[in-house]
Amino acid sequence: MAVPKRKTSKARRDSRRAGNLNLTAPQLNECPQCHSLVPSHTVCKTCGYYGGKLVVDMEQKEKKNA
Repeated sequence: MAVPKRKTSKARRDSRRAGNLNLTAPQLNECPQCHSLVPSHTVCKTCGYYGGKLVVDMEQKEKKNA
């Protein structure tokens, strides 16, 4: 069984863990149809448009859920 020869210092241990703190918020773009903020390369959740084309009919989806 492998056993470390030396104790790992606090600085080395903490610097190894520090990489997880550099997370950034997702990039949001404005929807050209309804001007709401949407993550890039995703269908708009408010109007259902993607790339200037209607992909999801939100009115029909609301009727289905109701």
